[in-house]
Amino acid sequence: MSTPNLDIARRFVQAVERGATAEALRPFFDPALSHHEYPNRLFPKGVKRDVQAMLESSEKGQKVLSSQRYEIRGAVASGDEVALEIDWTGTLSVPLGTLKPGDTLHAMIGQFFTFRDGRIVSLRNYDCYDPF
Repeated sequence: MSTPNLDIARRFVQAVERGATAEALRPFFDPALSHHEYPNRLFPKGVKRDVQAMLESSEKGQKVLSSQRYEIRGAVASGDEVALEIDWTGTLSVPLGTLKPGDTLHAMIGQFFTFRDGRIVSLRNYDCYDPF
């Protein structure tokens, strides 16, 4: 069963997968957006972002990845909350550690959304990368 917020979360993930940046992503976000990416291989101390930092991060991501794929494995929605389980792969366009351009990264991701008036006001990411 789908809900309006689940549909928005899926559209957001599809937009990110396509490499959407700033103006294409801005309509998804409440101006008070708070994004928390918990510690992982790429951000060992985690990172917190507001709307502007999220938009800048999308621009940087375009330079690092030549392509990416988000397969939503599971979804749960209740009121203003949505949780997604995502199987993610990304192909590098730049070197990263021991990896070279063309190599693939893989992660299982838990994404937890809170919506306000149909826009994402809070997003929490738990990105579990395969060793690289």
